[in-house]
Amino acid sequence: MTFLPDTGYVPTDEDRASLDAWFAEYDAQSAKRDVERMADMAVFPLNLVSDDSAGNGRSAQWDREQFVATMAHVMGEGSEDITFESTRTPVFLSPSMAVVFTDSAMTTEGRTQQLRYADILVRRSGKWAFQTMIQGGWGDNL
Repeated sequence: MTFLPDTGYVPTDEDRASLDAWFAEYDAQSAKRDVERMADMAVFPLNLVSDDSAGNGRSAQWDREQFVATMAHVMGEGSEDITFESTRTPVFLSPSMAVVFTDSAMTTEGRTQQLRYADILVRRSGKWAFQTMIQGGWGDNL
């Protein structure tokens, strides 16, 4: 069982539903490798936090162009959709900020890879967008 920290804000059913809908849309765009649409769902500059092969923490800020180029390279050109089975644990800091921890199984071309990551999302004008991506093992590419 996961115990969430008391942030002083109790999310409403709408808060959770809107965040779940955002992730469903993002996963759908990721499955189609629609990197431009994925970028539409972010706030730039986008913060990235990871660690490198030497075990050092790394961070970077990407503009939209760098996000699109890097994600297009990482996701590849395959014609087969990518599928995701994800369990998400959101921690709402306020009605407009959430840290979301994700455990995911990503499958493409018959191969499944386990992923664990966190995202920081902000809600602006009623719409969620990711602003920070946190995942181990990518620091050498930042």
